[in-house]
Amino acid sequence: MNTEIIEIRKKLKKKLNPERYEHTLGVSYTAACLAMRYGCDLRQAELAGLLHDCARQYPAEELPERCLRHQIPVTEYERKSPVLLHAKLGAWMAGHKYHIEDPEIAGAIYYHTTGRAGMTLLEKIIYTADYIEPRRFKAENLDKIRRLAFQDLDECIYHIMRDTLDYLKRKGGVIDETTSQAYQYYREIHSRYLQQLRQDHKKGE
Repeated sequence: MNTEIIEIRKKLKKKLNPERYEHTLGVSYTAACLAMRYGCDLRQAELAGLLHDCARQYPAEELPERCLRHQIPVTEYERKSPVLLHAKLGAWMAGHKYHIEDPEIAGAIYYHTTGRAGMTLLEKIIYTADYIEPRRFKAENLDKIRRLAFQDLDECIYHIMRDTLDYLKRKGGVIDETTSQAYQYYREIHSRYLQQLRQDHKKGE
């Protein structure tokens, strides 16, 4: 087994509470499975999954100050919802605390909560794995989304974002601009997907 991954697991187990550590392992394993399905680099997927929540060791209220200390930009929305900053700080920590100097891994950690328009394959995998890992159980339509994850990753991401935004709207939450832009991007892909299905159906008649 990769000694680098074993050492990072040992460090994370000391830093994270048991529930967060179990979630971390679940995301890492799920990311590795998705990487095998879609031809992504296994090491990148497993490491990004392990480190995606490495900054969750800190209380949410500390995150803005910790980010500013390391010249990590903080938006007004993030000041209102500081827990989101664990993604940005985690990307910084991956390089400076865990010595993973891979910009693709950093990007996957950075965008794993908000997503973004035009995500890389690794970013899509970590975003999805965080949502569907085996310990998750509260999200709506989870069984359907888990199946979609191994059938069509873009279609899966559209459904994750749609359900997430619906949930936030019902709860009266504010929606991050990056997430809104990402949703519009993947909704357009979804529309093209449906159009192609209709065309294929007509050809088969």
